[in-house]
Amino acid sequence: MPRKKTPNTDNFDLEFDQPSEPVEAAPMTTEDIFALKTDTGHVDEMFSDWFLDYASYVILERAVPHANDGLKPVQRRILHSMRELEDGRYNKVANVIGNTMKYHPHGDASIGDAMVQLGQKDLLIDMQGNWGNTLTGDSAAAARYIEARLSKFALDVVFNPKTTNWLASYDGRNKEPDTLPVKFPLLLAQGAEGIAVGLSCKILPHNFIELLDGCIALLRKETPELVPDFPTGGIADVSEYNNGKRGGRVKVRARIEARKKNLLAITELPFGKTTTSLIDSIISANEKGKIKIQRVEDNTADVVEILVYLPAGSDPFVVEQALYAFTDCELSVSTNICVIENEKPHFFSAADLLYLATEKTRNLLKLELEIQLSELEEKWHFSSLEKIFIEKRIYRRIEEEETWEAVIHTVDVGLEPYKKLFKREITQDDILRLLEIKIKRISKFDSFRANELIKGLEEDIETTQKNLNHLTKYTIKWFSELKKKYGAGRERKTELASFQKVVAQDVVIANETLYVDKKEGFAGYGMKKDEAVCKCSNLDDVIAINQEGKLIVSKVSEKAFFGKNLVHIDIFNRADPNSLTYCMVYRDGKSGPTLAKHFTTGGVTRDREYDLTKGKPGSRVLYISCYPTEGGEPDAVKINLKPAPRLRKTEEEVFFKDLAVRGRSAGGNIITKNPVRNVVRMTKAAREGAAG
Repeated sequence: MPRKKTPNTDNFDLEFDQPSEPVEAAPMTTEDIFALKTDTGHVDEMFSDWFLDYASYVILERAVPHANDGLKPVQRRILHSMRELEDGRYNKVANVIGNTMKYHPHGDASIGDAMVQLGQKDLLIDMQGNWGNTLTGDSAAAARYIEARLSKFALDVVFNPKTTNWLASYDGRNKEPDTLPVKFPLLLAQGAEGIAVGLSCKILPHNFIELLDGCIALLRKETPELVPDFPTGGIADVSEYNNGKRGGRVKVRARIEARKKNLLAITELPFGKTTTSLIDSIISANEKGKIKIQRVEDNTADVVEILVYLPAGSDPFVVEQALYAFTDCELSVSTNICVIENEKPHFFSAADLLYLATEKTRNLLKLELEIQLSELEEKWHFSSLEKIFIEKRIYRRIEEEETWEAVIHTVDVGLEPYKKLFKREITQDDILRLLEIKIKRISKFDSFRANELIKGLEEDIETTQKNLNHLTKYTIKWFSELKKKYGAGRERKTELASFQKVVAQDVVIANETLYVDKKEGFAGYGMKKDEAVCKCSNLDDVIAINQEGKLIVSKVSEKAFFGKNLVHIDIFNRADPNSLTYCMVYRDGKSGPTLAKHFTTGGVTRDREYDLTKGKPGSRVLYISCYPTEGGEPDAVKINLKPAPRLRKTEEEVFFKDLAVRGRSAGGNIITKNPVRNVVRMTKAAREGAAG
């Protein structure tokens, strides 16, 4: 049987025996089917386990920041790598990326993008070169052309090897931090966004100074109020922020000012937008006829300046409101604070994150003070030991000793009278350190300087112990010093305001005309050969009533069917459906009585028919009109009756002002049971004469 080798696929060489003749498959037995099902179940379990492993890895190791330091793994590794390279000078970003690849197993592109985003937040990285423009959306230069180093703020609050828990890197060759010992609410200051498997995170940035004030307030048992502050400025309505919890949102607006009669200037952007994307949304709204502008100019450099030129006769206020309604000048930003804590994702509020950061800082400062106290006490211990060893000439007693054990014993015996002066036991290691002192140092020993050194150490120990005893006060001082040292220039950029949602129908430009063919029942802005009704926009709704008393509301289009024999058609105000009041006279059925009704439409559903009559077949609208509810005057009509034997009264007058205004489903008041010839609207003079 010949042996055939398959092509190399994915670097796996597969070899198998190729039969020279086709082999007929044997029929499957019950045992074979059972074994196949068992194998399938096993594969399902394997895929389930693999998916859970993958999802957990993405959540914990890539997309979601950690509560302890507010960093994603790639950000933490970048900062750790920069600390390794730190020498006070700038490093090429390409070199930082290369060094970070020792810790991050996902390639240089992801590291470079994360580093640029981290640098653009202007808090932890001191940048040099073209790092892009967050206002215009321009990208940064290549990594080989730009440089970076850690900021002074990062060096002060992010790193401390003595309080860091270390882990082995992915290949086991290096050590990397589990989390960095950040002594500041970094996550709330920078914000974060990430999408994992079945999980997302969106944390809005907050003001640097307000966060420090909030930490101090928490330590003083007060309740701080946290609201976002965006680097692009703008205006924000935080009434629905809900402390950053899931479901909370913030409405953000660009700052627009009127420069001249026909010129608007956008000077600040809403969060998450660039000048390019904002201008695109403005041009798109203009092309769709929602707003009307002449042209847009982008003069943005270090500050935002987008000039919007308006046509002659435009109302700048109306156009400004239209920009909020139809472009990205107003956005709603949702928040979802999700962080990793205790190796699991948790959902928090902004206040929870601030509390965690404050307590974390307090605990880190306590640990640093404890380490510092231990080091000072150890230094005091050896300095005092050295002073006694030299001043009491204990070193001379070892000159005649012949063995190492005897030397150690002699020193130990010499120190015996002074052991009660020390705070801890003198160990053999202490004696070995004394024996390593060189004779040159012994000969130049200065008792006065030694006493001053010990006295300084005792003062430092006392101060450190005092800080430990008053840890909360010490932590407040830490935050106050940070605010004093780094708070300049970090004042709030986003103005807080309360603004109502702009109703699109109120500001859209009526650049179309509504036409109608009443007999056939069609209406729309594309029927230019038919009867013109009124000006409209493509966002408007149309209300139509036909002769059978059917009311329908539908969105305006080029051409739509509303029912034959229309008796009324107009633009429908969905924001205020009761802004118009209707006067109607109709016949109930083919031979029923004639009724008058005075009503408002109320809320309606699009493209659904409503009966304004009682719904009997053959009902017919004899008269209908409408007037503004606020300040309008209802009609009065004369109903002329058909002549009939013994009919003395040939007409009826109806004054709708005397009829109560009811809903559209009300039946109305019976006027006459006699057949009606026609209904005529009374003139104002006739109404006044009849009333007199």
